[in-house]
Amino acid sequence: MSNFRHILWIIVIVLYTVRYTECHTKGLRPKRRSGGGKLLTPNMTQTQYSEQQFMKWVNFVGTLKHSVFNTAQNKLFPSFTLTVDRNPATGDFTSIQEAIDSLPFINLVRVLIKVHAGVYKEKVNIPPLKSFITIEGAGADKTIVEWGDTAQTLGPKGQPLGTYGSATFAVNSLYFIAKNITFKNTTPVPPPGAIGKQAVAFRISADTAAFVGCRFIGAQDTLYDHLGRHYYKDCYVEGSVDFIFGNGLSLFEGCHVHAIAPFTGALTAQGRNSLLEDTGFSFLKCKVTGAGALYLGRAWGPFSRVIFAYTYMDNIIVPKGWYNWGDPSREMTVFYGQYKCSGAGANFAGRVSWSRELTDQEAKPFISLGFIDGSEWIKL
Repeated sequence: MSNFRHILWIIVIVLYTVRYTECHTKGLRPKRRSGGGKLLTPNMTQTQYSEQQFMKWVNFVGTLKHSVFNTAQNKLFPSFTLTVDRNPATGDFTSIQEAIDSLPFINLVRVLIKVHAGVYKEKVNIPPLKSFITIEGAGADKTIVEWGDTAQTLGPKGQPLGTYGSATFAVNSLYFIAKNITFKNTTPVPPPGAIGKQAVAFRISADTAAFVGCRFIGAQDTLYDHLGRHYYKDCYVEGSVDFIFGNGLSLFEGCHVHAIAPFTGALTAQGRNSLLEDTGFSFLKCKVTGAGALYLGRAWGPFSRVIFAYTYMDNIIVPKGWYNWGDPSREMTVFYGQYKCSGAGANFAGRVSWSRELTDQEAKPFISLGFIDGSEWIKL
């Protein structure tokens, strides 16, 4: 019965995708290079090419065991590679959003989108059913995606976008990977007390996402680690206030976090709302530098959880380390800890009494991939 349900589900997906193939491949044009690098046949129409690409996808899915869709791992399947270049003669698409829009409405195989060097001024959104997408740049200093919306920017319906909608690049689908690319919100650092200046560079609102060698650049609310389990490896994050925030369960390993607040800023604002939520941020073997004065975190959620382990902290860290968000009751429920950190800003002597200097046993759950169940899904 279980196998029958799997087969039926695949048939439904394929039939549904056939219905929408033409409109979702409209970005694929004749006389351009295909994902495999081959020139399109000059006399092939757009409809014929779309049908050909779709059948390749169907045939590939047919070779997979049905169980894959329950146990899919975050690895590169030998499927499609698309290229993005601002020069239409050297890429399949001239924008990242066009490449994403060309994929089937429901995507179930790994697709690699290679983004050539350049500055791409666009706002990108990956919808929930387009999973298994990898975005790979030519280098974080060479491939940049940027936009400048804030929370008070008006959307299509004339209403403010809000923090959620301000993101330059937003991901809502499972098994996303980004490598060697910069995500930037160009909004400048707001003055102290400014309203509506939250400006997200990147928002991840789905489970099992990994980022390697990426840069996230902004000011207030740079990286919205909204929901799900995430892994950041050798990344750079820059901002001023709450510039890594959200309610994800995320491990930052070997990352460089840089503060640019002219006066006082905060690195994290973790939003864990109850003791039952398995969320939190762990910074492992990272580096914290910058200017001004910086809190390690603010208790956005009453059960906020953040840990720094084996991390270098510059002398910009406020001695108290943590702020209760103006609510003393949160001091009883948050979990803020340090473990074997170094640098002038790592001195635990001045920390608030409700933070912790972790023992070996207390630190153990937070300093490996096990914190995010990473061995189950991280296959880079």
